[in-house]
Amino acid sequence: MKNIQISPSILSADFSQLGIEIKRLEEGGADMVHVDVMDGHFVPNLTIGPPVIKSLRKHSSLKFDVHLMISPVDKYIEAYSDAGADIITIHPEATSNLSKSISKIKELKKKVGVSLNPETKTDIIKKNLKDIDLVLIMSVHPGFGGQEFMPEVLDKVRELKTVQKDQNLSFDIEIDGGINFENSKSAIEAGANILVSGTTIFKSNNGDIKKNIELLKSV
Repeated sequence: MKNIQISPSILSADFSQLGIEIKRLEEGGADMVHVDVMDGHFVPNLTIGPPVIKSLRKHSSLKFDVHLMISPVDKYIEAYSDAGADIITIHPEATSNLSKSISKIKELKKKVGVSLNPETKTDIIKKNLKDIDLVLIMSVHPGFGGQEFMPEVLDKVRELKTVQKDQNLSFDIEIDGGINFENSKSAIEAGANILVSGTTIFKSNNGDIKKNIELLKSV
């Protein structure tokens, strides 16, 4: 099994001091920083744009794991790349040509992620898996933090893990949505090697980020 990595979602951080919050994540042992970008159109919420990411970039050497929940996504990819994203994750439903969007991210020398909503089947990305660095399985409906984990999506994690082994592929399997100390074990056992968590990391155990990250990794 790959080493389990934790990608804390700054959606649950204190937005009045994001630079400090990201420093806390780095000191607490986070492997990367998950940035949820929402446009109020593809999903029913608005979050942050490229200028904020650019300003945060100087506060951390951690990888920025940027999840674009925006449509149409293609015209924004370069802006988020320039702002400092290391991984750019898009949704198949947000582009008219997934293969072309994947190529665009690769041309910018960034890692490519593709996200599957709870109702989205894996079939939509199977022909692209050899070109994808990360598959993000949403275990809630995207748009808001604090939702309850949907255990049925673990079937998709297992399916992707099987495809990965059968085809000798090396993409990461990331899971995002309602991840806590109780369900992180089942997500890891199903085959996920990157856990995105916001509320649990920032709020549990009186905000002890280091302890919370260690607990999420333990199985």
